[in-house]
Amino acid sequence: QTQFVESGGGLVQPGGSLRLSCTGSGFSASSKVVGWFRQGPGKEYEAVSCISISGNTIYYADSVLGRFTISRDHAENAVYLQMNGLRTEDTGVYFCVVPSHLSTSDCTPYRPLRPGQGAQVTVSL
Repeated sequence: QTQFVESGGGLVQPGGSLRLSCTGSGFSASSKVVGWFRQGPGKEYEAVSCISISGNTIYYADSVLGRFTISRDHAENAVYLQMNGLRTEDTGVYFCVVPSHLSTSDCTPYRPLRPGQGAQVTVSL
C-alpha cells in the first residue's frame, strides 16, 4: 500500500509561512508522482499542487498560485510544499497521495481517496 507520511503543519497567522514535508512509508517517494491535496472544514478534497517524478510537470491550484511552491528531493526521498502568504482559507488537513492524472492544468486523485494521517494547517489570528 502506498502510504505517505506528512509533517510540518501547525498554527500560523495570516501572511505567515509553513513548509510541509511528505515522505514514503516503506517505499521510495522518489519513484512516484506526488500530489498535495487538502480538505478544509466542511469542504471537499481539493488538489493543491502536484509534481511529476522528474519535476518537469507541476500543477498548482489557482488559489495557491504564486504563494505555494512544490519541490522534491530524490536524495531525501521527500516532496515539499512551501507555503507563503497563508490565508485563513488555507486552513485544513494537507496530505499526499499518488494522483491518477497530472498535467499542468489538472491533478486528479484516485477515487475513493485514501489519505494518510495528514498535516493540520491552521491559519488564524
